[in-house]
Amino acid sequence: MRDVEISTRTLVHGMVRHDATVDAGELYAVAAELGMSDQQVRLCVGRLVREGSFSQEGRGRGAVLRVTADAWPSFAPAVEFVRHAFRQDRGLAPWDGTWHLVAFAVPESARAARDGLRETILRLGGAPVQGGLYVSANAWEDLVEARARELGVADGVTYALSRDLRVGGERDPRALAAALWPLDDIAERHRRLAAVAKPRLVRLGAPEELSRTELLTVAIELASEFTRAMDPDPLLPPELLPSPWPGAQARDLLARCWSHLLRRDGPAGPAVLFRLYADVVREVAPPV
Repeated sequence: MRDVEISTRTLVHGMVRHDATVDAGELYAVAAELGMSDQQVRLCVGRLVREGSFSQEGRGRGAVLRVTADAWPSFAPAVEFVRHAFRQDRGLAPWDGTWHLVAFAVPESARAARDGLRETILRLGGAPVQGGLYVSANAWEDLVEARARELGVADGVTYALSRDLRVGGERDPRALAAALWPLDDIAERHRRLAAVAKPRLVRLGAPEELSRTELLTVAIELASEFTRAMDPDPLLPPELLPSPWPGAQARDLLARCWSHLLRRDGPAGPAVLFRLYADVVREVAPPV
């Protein structure tokens, strides 16, 4: 099977259960399956505790790690973005031809807020058109405005809609998408996700029983590769993408894997990684 690059930090984060805890015994067992040493895990846990992301109760393999209240919001996955991606794949979210534009002018005196707003815009899939002007094919105004208000710079943000976007004389929507977003890189990330998911789907669908540690390891590998593929994906509508688009195939394979994980160990098992995605998984995953 294709190897998955997983950092120790990613492993710990991926082992967080729906009750905001990590069982250290399971953490060390999965780490060993992934070729990580106990020392690597101990050092990482120590760093996370010192950073204030986790607290620790007990010692060694009998310990329980708990995500702190301040850090917990960052562990909640972007469920609606995942749901939207699967709706696009199923043809349930057609593009209406509208481009959503956001521009901001934030003074140097509020540089941290300006950088924070830019980071949010890029994370939401916005593409820079020119200085301070960004575009998305999806409605994102409420999300951008909420972040701008949180940062105290809402008065410096402008929103606009257009059905006739031209950049350097180019107005064809597909050509604009190819020019504004790194589609080749995004497609390659999804191809890698598919390459990781395929053999694990075969393994999960085989009649042989898998131990809890093995199931957790597969879940961690899938979650890590899924995050690597989805983080830079602006979720452009299919109307703007090359066809066939590898993202749709990769997500279909992943949904099938999710379905097997849910079936094999139930809602309290290794699928805890997907507990916050549970509704989406049940909507999109075919029965197995």
